[in-house]
Amino acid sequence: MIDMKTLLELAKEEQLKTKDTIILAKVDGKLSELNNWAIEDQNVEFITTATVLGNEAYRRSVLFMMLYAIHRIAPDIPGKDVNVQYSLSKGLFCEIKNDACAVNQEFIDKVKQIMCETVAKDVPIIKHVMHTDEAVKVFRKFGMSDKERLFRYRRGSNVNVYELEGFMDYYYGYMAPSTGMLSVFDIFLYEDGFALQMPVPSSPEEVPQFRPQKKLFGVLKESSEWDDILDLDTVGALNDAIAGGRMKEIMLVQEALQEQKIAEIARKIASDRSKKFIMIAGPSSSGKTTFSHRLSIQLKACGLKPHPIAVDNYFVEREQTPLNEDGSYNFEDIHAIDIELFNRQMTELLEGKQVEIPTFNFKLGKKEYKGDIRQLGPDDILVIEGIHCLNDELTQHIPNDSKFKIYISALTSLNIDEHNRISTTDARLIRRMVRDARTRGASAQHTLNMWQSVRRGEEQNIFPFQEQADVMFNSSLVYELSILKPFAEPILFAIDNDQPEYQEAKRLLKFLEYFLAYGTEDIPNNSLLREFVGGGCFDI
Repeated sequence: MIDMKTLLELAKEEQLKTKDTIILAKVDGKLSELNNWAIEDQNVEFITTATVLGNEAYRRSVLFMMLYAIHRIAPDIPGKDVNVQYSLSKGLFCEIKNDACAVNQEFIDKVKQIMCETVAKDVPIIKHVMHTDEAVKVFRKFGMSDKERLFRYRRGSNVNVYELEGFMDYYYGYMAPSTGMLSVFDIFLYEDGFALQMPVPSSPEEVPQFRPQKKLFGVLKESSEWDDILDLDTVGALNDAIAGGRMKEIMLVQEALQEQKIAEIARKIASDRSKKFIMIAGPSSSGKTTFSHRLSIQLKACGLKPHPIAVDNYFVEREQTPLNEDGSYNFEDIHAIDIELFNRQMTELLEGKQVEIPTFNFKLGKKEYKGDIRQLGPDDILVIEGIHCLNDELTQHIPNDSKFKIYISALTSLNIDEHNRISTTDARLIRRMVRDARTRGASAQHTLNMWQSVRRGEEQNIFPFQEQADVMFNSSLVYELSILKPFAEPILFAIDNDQPEYQEAKRLLKFLEYFLAYGTEDIPNNSLLREFVGGGCFDI
């Protein structure tokens, strides 16, 4: 007789030897929830909340528990009125768009109380595999009309629906087996909604301090207002627009809104002629290069003469580059930049002197001088791009009143449905894979392999400084994932199932299934998206 145990039984045995909470497993390399069975000779690897995969499952499960608590308090409010909007301060910002429910401290306290009671009871999170038609009936029962809309376009016949004491919902991704392991969370009132704060992989047993990010929140709210103008806030609505032939109009309006914002930034810069250094920073695949070109055009329209400067040309000589713990070069460390030379040349430019700007030869690992002479006149302005541009250590000798700082990122405001948001990180990753494959011949496997290292660099060098920006610009386009889908799917399918990146590739392929695909022919040639799919008017 074959010896079988649930993965949860095995996990309880393993938990005695493991510090961090076990929440998922891999069985013969395939990701699995703990309520599944394992056969004796299968290879089982446990996933804890200290990993990215485990943390995502934890956060998803806590969110489900919070929505269950809200349903307990206000059962007559349709699920579509409880909206998970966007990431904020290591958590999720949520709103209840229904006047029948007042979101105040009393309400928050009730939600937290029910959640704590649910944790104490260790209630099972039950997974139901339903036919799509049956699942749609469940969504209709709980007033989740965005999910009804989403699953109109689903090709698969079955849907995983999760239940918590009669409350049911759909989630994109795996869940915890029960609520007993979900004790680390907090909820804070913020603006016209509330933030669900949850742990991160590096500190899985701690709730991070809630630090409101007012500028980031402001640009996210603005993006939501743009979505309202376009009548697009979920993937189902986007798919309806594609099926209904509205995409060309949506593209033109979205691009016009972005151009309007870039022009507004340019006018703000031009209104203060003391600003000589436009410092642009943002994470990978945020569209910094195209943005800097488009901003330069708007600055010219305002009577200024912009000159691009890439901070990467100021790398120190290769032998002076800081090293990682494993002895490899750390090009993302701020001290990989020749800060002294950069400040001296920028100061000389501010004083009206002629300066020869270096060009960094990446093959030889050294700076070269090729006659790139710059001098600033009354209308000249430098547009400087680099990951450290918001960090004052880079520009320590340049007067603050001569700098104008811009933070750019692809801050996705489109959600899968009411309760499943699209990760900004996933959207940037898909952009990066498509661009790397097109411009560098790099495989999706290569991009996925290096992505966590890229993310660590962003956490250290970019995100801590984003609130210091004078303005923020959201480069995300509400339609972009439908465009990127036909480019991303083939390169993801190319990853073999015996490769370490296979599970992540499989997850992204499942995510892209939500979207109807759309061609590139209607994208304007100056669009930020052209930086990734090609065919743009800028030499990128």
